[in-house]
Amino acid sequence: MNEQHDPARILVADDDAHIVDLVRMYLKKAGYEVVTARDGEETQRLLRSYEFDLAVLDIMMPGPDGLQIVRSLRRRSDLPVIFLSARSSDIDKVAGLQFGGDDYVTKPFNPAELVARVQSVLRRSRSLAEPAGERIAIGELRMDVPNRVATVKDAPLALTPKEFDLLATFARFANVTLDREKLLDLVWGTSFYSMRTVDVHVVRLRSKLDGAGVRIETVWGSGYRLVEAVPA
Repeated sequence: MNEQHDPARILVADDDAHIVDLVRMYLKKAGYEVVTARDGEETQRLLRSYEFDLAVLDIMMPGPDGLQIVRSLRRRSDLPVIFLSARSSDIDKVAGLQFGGDDYVTKPFNPAELVARVQSVLRRSRSLAEPAGERIAIGELRMDVPNRVATVKDAPLALTPKEFDLLATFARFANVTLDREKLLDLVWGTSFYSMRTVDVHVVRLRSKLDGAGVRIETVWGSGYRLVEAVPA
């Protein structure tokens, strides 16, 4: 059964005209509305002027590059972003995720696979946006999932979108060990990433949970779990 949604509007930004045309053609064929840009300046102008459901951004664009654009965007928006890049190393992928990307596709790529990635990220984004009235409390941590607010002792906890999703997942399954593959599936909606993606985000979360009355434990050979911290 197909859900009734207005066609998602997607921004595609790349300085390679062939890639832009190819991606636009496949996304339009899949039923999406597509707006294109050829450099960083135009991309920023469009992001400021219009509402989008997702952006597909080349990392190495002229002008502000994709990473710079997303770093600025994350100060005001949780817009899902898929990075395109000719760089395929784990370090580059992790850097893209740290800057706030939701997915990372390396060139050359199969356009049909990119469409599948777009569909996956949009499904994940829409499910997070649906109000479920979910509130989570553990230790001093409080999470208002529908409004995407996390606090510790009533003080806001500064989290990136993916850090929030990961922490909410840990909190939902408090005291349950989750392996990296399961976390990739639950939080990123895909297992395309390397396991290091999870490790990097866990390290960042741990540094932000001081005083929260919870900690993320490493269960060697199995994964991670969120537990309530026992006062010393």
